Amino acid sequence: MPYPSLAEAFEQFRHRLPGNARLFIGGASGEPLGLARLFKAEPELSSGLTFLGAWIAGINITDWAGFHSDAYAETIFLPPAFRPSYDAGRTRFLPMSYSQAWQWMATTPLHGAVVLVSPPDADGNVSLGVSPDYAPLIFQRGDVPLLGIINPQMPAPPNAAKIPLSKFAQLAEDDHPLLVLPGGPLPPAFETIAGHIANLIDAGDALQFGVGNVQQAILTALKGRRGLRIYSGMVSDPILGMLDADPTLRVDTGVATGTKALYDRMATETRVHFHPVSKTHFASALAAVPRLRAINSVIEIDLFGQANAEFIGGRQVAGQGGLNDFLRGAALSEGGLAITALMATAKGGEISRIVPRLPPNAVTVMRTDMDVVITEYGTARLRGKSMEARAEALIAIADPRHRPMLAEEWEAMRRRI
Repeated sequence: MPYPSLAEAFEQFRHRLPGNARLFIGGASGEPLGLARLFKAEPELSSGLTFLGAWIAGINITDWAGFHSDAYAETIFLPPAFRPSYDAGRTRFLPMSYSQAWQWMATTPLHGAVVLVSPPDADGNVSLGVSPDYAPLIFQRGDVPLLGIINPQMPAPPNAAKIPLSKFAQLAEDDHPLLVLPGGPLPPAFETIAGHIANLIDAGDALQFGVGNVQQAILTALKGRRGLRIYSGMVSDPILGMLDADPTLRVDTGVATGTKALYDRMATETRVHFHPVSKTHFASALAAVPRLRAINSVIEIDLFGQANAEFIGGRQVAGQGGLNDFLRGAALSEGGLAITALMATAKGGEISRIVPRLPPNAVTVMRTDMDVVITEYGTARLRGKSMEARAEALIAIADPRHRPMLAEEWEAMRRRI
């Protein structure tokens, strides 16, 4: 059956909402890019609205509060793309983990939601496609009118949630390519880092990894290995090589974000299972995954084991996302291991990413949650170590040019403790 255009459908949907409506907008590969284009062309349509979502730094770049001077947003990430509306006081940053954001979205006032879905099947059901993460929660609430944007380019994976068309208050069709997350060349140091990580991984382990260089590096290093499992909040194109190499591989994830090749594969791949955030990020769910290897990255770490994953030069550039969820989940997993990877330096070696002590307002990960830290110079195991032993282990994997400074600073700090 024909569906209204997005412009027509949103105008009708908008009439259902109060003037100051709070509207959930999907993120990752489920971001409704056509709606962003509509707001850019007709800014008045966004006037008075407050947009809520988990738009991921480095992936989603739409500043939803930036289309109109009377549009607002609430978000758990604050990348540079959101800075104009944040500086204007219209984007509000909520420092939350992914699991905490689920609980927030379960109770915060919402007047509507916009969800990108696949075309309906023969039974009249649409799929949440490759980006279900928070959308199932919005459906479960039952008190939120839903605008479903049917995108013929959204795949319907065999193991993804399906929703009856009857659940939607309004439907539209908008045919556009999904958000693309292209890969790029890896810094040489990450190949070395991936080699250190691979030494900690055995058959039977379940792997979680952050998006970006860490995922690309470790999956490249593990290509050809068999007997592994993937249990991750997000997967991208490097997962395709793992699927090709191991016919028994099972992947449990919340989101797939990458290129058209990834999306085309997900349309028919029966070994990939899509889940909501309550399954991919909650501590209770992660604790039930034996031998979970959580592999993530941070910007910098100090000699106490505290890590910063959100600030550069004192300026907020991201959010914590699922970092702490996975660190704590791996700690609860039987035989689990939480691995934090980072390059030892920045700016061509001028700046050490292992620092004496982080400022209090730049701590994303507490020292009690830090387990294994890896740089291109080696591996530091911190769990169960004394404060002094932790500092020594971290200095040993710093760039050799910065080790004397770190040792001197540590001795000075230790005397003051």
